[in-house]
Amino acid sequence: MDYKKKNNSSELKTEIRDIVDLILSDYEKGRDVDQMDVYNQPDRDAVKDIVIKLIRIIYPGYYRDKVYKSYNDNNRIAVVIEDVIYNLQKQIAIAFHHSPEYKDALDDTLECGARCITHEFFKQIPKIREYVDTDLQACYDGDPAAYSKGEIILSYPGLTASTINRIAHELYLLKVPLIPRMMTEYAHSKTGIDIHPGATIGKYFMIDHGTGIVIGETSVIGEHVKMYQGVTIGGLSTRGGQSLKGVKRHPTIEDNVTIYSGASILGGETVIGEGAVIRANAFITSSVPAGSRVSMKNQ
Repeated sequence: MDYKKKNNSSELKTEIRDIVDLILSDYEKGRDVDQMDVYNQPDRDAVKDIVIKLIRIIYPGYYRDKVYKSYNDNNRIAVVIEDVIYNLQKQIAIAFHHSPEYKDALDDTLECGARCITHEFFKQIPKIREYVDTDLQACYDGDPAAYSKGEIILSYPGLTASTINRIAHELYLLKVPLIPRMMTEYAHSKTGIDIHPGATIGKYFMIDHGTGIVIGETSVIGEHVKMYQGVTIGGLSTRGGQSLKGVKRHPTIEDNVTIYSGASILGGETVIGEGAVIRANAFITSSVPAGSRVSMKNQ
């Protein structure tokens, strides 16, 4: 290839125009990656901002507001709540373009549906906060390195990931397209913890350290469950692809189970019985009785 320097500005303009035309023509092949309907895609930055503000609503005394200034705490939070209601409703209406139910709906219908779902979601905030409070208590009770609950709220990735998941899970239950997964993938990028918004998780859930944890969509996790870094609650195989949609592919973890670092528990029929302890690096593909102690062997 000849890399001779081009001093002629017209030659440079021609070459750049040819490159632009080459790429634009590549968009005309009708593939999924070629679509240009950018205004019907939820805004990732807007969803991230919504998550950050929802965390502020859930923990009203821990995150300073750099935009809204108020001497009255209730007024301060009220402004944030109204801001999130407006912006979440807007993003849900856009996300409805990805739902078969709303495929041919008019804008008024999309906006009405988004408004109803947003209001229903906000009615679940007290429930979310109730569950989050139990997670905070579990983290504090279960970690002798924690010196205060404020330290956990402000610095523990496990609590951040579980909090965002509890937000996303409620939107998932309300059948909001795309946005719940965008929220949990933001948590994933921030914490290294990947929890699908479809996972059902009971109270007093504790993630210690957390990096590398994966919890699949159809997982069911009971109360007082504690897990360490590198744990996978996953499916046995995804070869079936889309034919597996809606099938329970991930394990059930009953109450009071502890799962140590690097353990993999796989399969929709796998049940880890109440009070079991799964030692580090165990690989489990079938059910474990209540009260068992499992280490370094296939089940």
